[in-house]
Amino acid sequence: MSKKKQEEAAEPIPKRQQIVLSGTKPTGENLHLGNYFGALRQFVSLQDQHDTALYFIADYHSMTSVRNGEERRNNSLNVALDYLGAGLDPARAILFRQSDLPEVTELTWMLSSVTGMGLLERAHAYKAAMDKGEEIDHGTFTYPVLMAADILLYGSHLVPVGKDQKQHIEMARDMATRFNNYYDTDVLVLPEPYILEDTATVPGTDGRKMSKSYGNTISMFGGKKQIKKAVMGIVTDSTPVEEPKDTNQNVFDIWSLFATESEREEMFARAAAGGLGYGDVKKDLLARLMDYFEPMRARRDQFAEKPAEVEEILRDGVERARALAMPILERCREAAGLGVPHA
Repeated sequence: MSKKKQEEAAEPIPKRQQIVLSGTKPTGENLHLGNYFGALRQFVSLQDQHDTALYFIADYHSMTSVRNGEERRNNSLNVALDYLGAGLDPARAILFRQSDLPEVTELTWMLSSVTGMGLLERAHAYKAAMDKGEEIDHGTFTYPVLMAADILLYGSHLVPVGKDQKQHIEMARDMATRFNNYYDTDVLVLPEPYILEDTATVPGTDGRKMSKSYGNTISMFGGKKQIKKAVMGIVTDSTPVEEPKDTNQNVFDIWSLFATESEREEMFARAAAGGLGYGDVKKDLLARLMDYFEPMRARRDQFAEKPAEVEEILRDGVERARALAMPILERCREAAGLGVPHA
């Protein structure tokens, strides 16, 4: 769907009624600059731009990769701390744990009954796993159905995703359309992907896209020693200090994330003139990076010292999420002839 069509499709929804939703799988990976500039920063801003913003910790989804219960609980808590540290305000957004609202699995089954095998076989994640020769379990194969239920259960209109995840929203729309058509209802809202064209694709320390799987990340909440090691390890060319520098390198791209336009112009002019060492750029980047995330680290540490308060935030969040979910689930049940009809 083109950006123009996406905007046209979303236009009839008054801003006050828009529901935006996203989830994060608790796999134990530390948040890095790519996570923040590519997603988390936008999530925080969306809580002010829309009437309802839901962010859930996708612990059911993590069951395809994390096989230890205690590890999953710890990972889930860490995701909550990361969100809260980054500025998610539980008074403005709804933060909850997916498994605290197990009704999502009921909608998953309803959607499974109208979803063709061919659709699931075309899922990018499934095809990638097959290409790698990985062992495929049922959870991996039907992963898109649970993801669709996550989206559709709350009447979500907008789902922030990267371009490579757009297929998940298209599949959710397909499942919602089939359910609505089979049961002659309009209960399931067709969501739209919310793709931010100007979202930064953060390069890693080796120049490739920053990703945990590449081992090229710079942590948001790591210790200074760990972060310094990553920053000083950013790969650069071998141009001598006195020579002009090519600013089309990842060290300048990462540094630019923390600089104003005028600061970028000044730095690039110095690079073009020669006499600027890559070590100087890295040292300045380290200082800027530590300053930028310090308030977030402090806020995260404060919440980490109060785990009971975090659990209370999650309990409140799931009750608010349930208030949105249950009317939709009840209408799905009635449309499908499940249970006793409501008066």
